[in-house]
Amino acid sequence: MARKYFGTDGIRGRANHLITADLALKVGQAAGLLFRRGEHRHRVLIGKDTRLSGYMIETALVAGFTSVGMDVLLTGPMPTPAVAMLTRSMRADLGVMISASHNPYDDNGIKLFGPDGYKLSDEVEHEIEELIDGDLTKRVAKPAALGRAKRIDGVQDRYIEFAKRTLPKNLSLEGLRAVIDCANGAAYKVAPEALWELGAEVIPMGVDPDGFNINKECGSTSPDALARKVREMRADIGIALDGDADRVLIVDELGHVVDGDQLLAVIAETWKEEGLLAKPGVVATVMSNLGFERHLKGIGLSLVRTPVGDRYVLEQMREQGYNVGGETSGHIILSDYTTTGDGFVAALQVLAVVKKFDRPVSEVCHRFEALPQVTKNVRYRSGKPLEDKKVRSVIADAEQRLNGHGRLIVRPSGTEPVIRVTGEGDDKFLVEEIVDDIVDAVSAAAA
Repeated sequence: MARKYFGTDGIRGRANHLITADLALKVGQAAGLLFRRGEHRHRVLIGKDTRLSGYMIETALVAGFTSVGMDVLLTGPMPTPAVAMLTRSMRADLGVMISASHNPYDDNGIKLFGPDGYKLSDEVEHEIEELIDGDLTKRVAKPAALGRAKRIDGVQDRYIEFAKRTLPKNLSLEGLRAVIDCANGAAYKVAPEALWELGAEVIPMGVDPDGFNINKECGSTSPDALARKVREMRADIGIALDGDADRVLIVDELGHVVDGDQLLAVIAETWKEEGLLAKPGVVATVMSNLGFERHLKGIGLSLVRTPVGDRYVLEQMREQGYNVGGETSGHIILSDYTTTGDGFVAALQVLAVVKKFDRPVSEVCHRFEALPQVTKNVRYRSGKPLEDKKVRSVIADAEQRLNGHGRLIVRPSGTEPVIRVTGEGDDKFLVEEIVDDIVDAVSAAAA
């Protein structure tokens, strides 16, 4: 079913244009009404990242939730996975994260979690959309039943302890020099503190948010600065989180970036050896490299592919019983511990492997040779360029030219008006040529 407000990861868009105070108020009212179940005093937990617009959206959500009789617990800046964990841990009826993840500061978004800590299903989001577009004036609470709002303390410590408990008992990171880039985002306090408590020598970056600099030339979407810092400080590892800390990339001691596919391979292979894999396989998206799939097959594991979006990865994991999944971008979901992607917990699992084998990160995190992969984006204003006859013809021709020796993924982004064209295969020059041909065709159709 088509959805009006929700995309692949909540509601997201330009702050004060699409994501307005009025919309946030209605989301609060609609979600609050839908999750009022029973006669108990209902409550919602709200976290956010460090964007300037977070103040506006938070206040509007509070107004919406309290107007339908829900109490509100405000955490301040917290990682998305922490909000999911706290929603379940504190027996809230609903959890909300105000964030646009890895996007620039002028975007923002609203992610919703059910009382079990999982993101809402498409069906529930559709129900919320119908309520948003309906008349809610007659469904607000009576004056005596309005909700209250308060800021809560101690939640950062709770998340730090939770993250530390995902590691083997008594494991220490002593002797390990780690640079961590928090993208001037939601984890700027908790991640460096947790690493220090585990014994590491910590060199923090991206821990001075000002409302505007989230993800700006830092974090997992811009790891170059981290790579330079790792080399400069002769660190053992670099950890790059994004704005809401639900994804991670690693930089090895040589300054090379390690993507989510390699991290999934590290965790899956180690867990297989330790008997921790629930099923002999990993769930990932269509964007994961074919080299990763071949590597898993070589060690007796399967790769189950889903559409792009960590929600689809998680749905498949829950349906089929897998406990390791994620995306090339660094969304890693370890369902033994979390109900959503957690970049910091994934980084800790990699650190545990590094300490276990006492080998450099460049060795631990290089499990396979990735096939050449090229991705290019084509921005469009309106219409459906992929339905153009010329575009379809060029794509069909590209598939024939690959002839089973590679993969082609052409898809619209779930969060912005962009067509993403990705090709991979054994022949790099053929892949580049095919991608360029498709980009030209899509650009012409989108003009």
